[in-house]
Amino acid sequence: MVPYKKTFRGGIHPRAGYGGKAATSASPIRDLPAGARVYVMLSQHVGAPCAPLVKVGDRVLLGQKIGESDSYVSAPVHASVSGKVAAIPTSIPAPNGMPGQAIVIDNDGLDEWDPAIQPAKDVGAMDRGEMLARIHSAGLAGMGGAAFPTHVKLSPPEGKKIDTLLLNGAECEPFLTADHRKMLERPDQIVEGLLLARKILSAGRGLIGIEDNKPDAIESMTKACAGTGISVVSLKTKYPQGGEKQLIYTLTGRQVPSGGLPMDIGVVVLNVSTAANIRNALYNGTPLIERVVTVTGMVAKPANFRARIGTPISELIAACGGALNGAQKMIVGGPMMGMAVYGAETPVVKGTSGVLLLPDFTPKGEPGNCIRCGKCGEKCPIRLMPMELHALSRRALFDRAAKEHAMDCIECGACSYGCPSGLPLVQSIRVAKREITKRKK
Repeated sequence: MVPYKKTFRGGIHPRAGYGGKAATSASPIRDLPAGARVYVMLSQHVGAPCAPLVKVGDRVLLGQKIGESDSYVSAPVHASVSGKVAAIPTSIPAPNGMPGQAIVIDNDGLDEWDPAIQPAKDVGAMDRGEMLARIHSAGLAGMGGAAFPTHVKLSPPEGKKIDTLLLNGAECEPFLTADHRKMLERPDQIVEGLLLARKILSAGRGLIGIEDNKPDAIESMTKACAGTGISVVSLKTKYPQGGEKQLIYTLTGRQVPSGGLPMDIGVVVLNVSTAANIRNALYNGTPLIERVVTVTGMVAKPANFRARIGTPISELIAACGGALNGAQKMIVGGPMMGMAVYGAETPVVKGTSGVLLLPDFTPKGEPGNCIRCGKCGEKCPIRLMPMELHALSRRALFDRAAKEHAMDCIECGACSYGCPSGLPLVQSIRVAKREITKRKK
């Protein structure tokens, strides 16, 4: 293991509260039986939403492709159970808080696999194009939350030479332990996936970054990497260490330029669970029909579940013994970057890393005034001035906000967390970013 002491500027140490990671870090992943009905969203990724390939009344098989887009930046979706298509509504509440289209499947309980899904005869003999086609067909997208289509990330444009592939095992959000358990229980799949992705990219170097609050995961991955040339790096525990730009800087010393991408500096970053999915897609042809979800906070028995895509989060909460008295907020993802949802019928999607129940923490009264303390700028890992961007957004000066690099904000929430006046800094910057994007279009 490479001894690394470096970290990134800024960041915070959020209080864990209500058990934090300790509530589920020692909980093995449990398979959650598929329920009577699943709701497979047609937009579960960055890019164009899918169009349905089936109609109401059709019988579908487990793993069958049921939605696809002609757009390059997209990823198909698959049936996570076998059964009959019951409906294709457009008003299912998605984890991002917006209504979306879904394919509703009544589970027949048979789990009859689509015969088109076949293991590869010889992965080693596949060329780059064949590997990328198989990854795309499997509907792989980033499992860390952003859900960027994996085949796109592994296809840098001509002239962009990738020399380093990083795996993100930091899992820096409080409460979440899905990746932690994956590194303990399936380290071999992660390493195999990394080696395959490195081959696709022709990258010479592979690194896995893991925060030092997971010593068992560091040990597990180090053993799995023995003899592969891959280095496992222990990172200082600090949020948002798992942010793509922060991880790149900590591990390589390189900085992604403003408005740029990691591939501009020769780097690609994947989540550890994404790497495992690459391995399973290439060897077995397995599409992305399930993922590990941490269910924690104010539930009777916090746990890590391997849940089918499309499972309503109400079923995950019920499997944990239900919500405790006083639970008021339901968040999909972690407490820092997750989204509060208004209905337990919201389904699991590819980017659902956790379901978190918390008490009502809505600030009472109006936010105070900015006291110019500079704490938000001190905590910002991108070195922005959040209070200035907040003021510009509130005054609708979006062109000036763009010049002040509002689009570089990663929306980690560190500024809002540390603001003594309780200003909604990250929310204001989100408003500015949306308006700037709209004006560009």
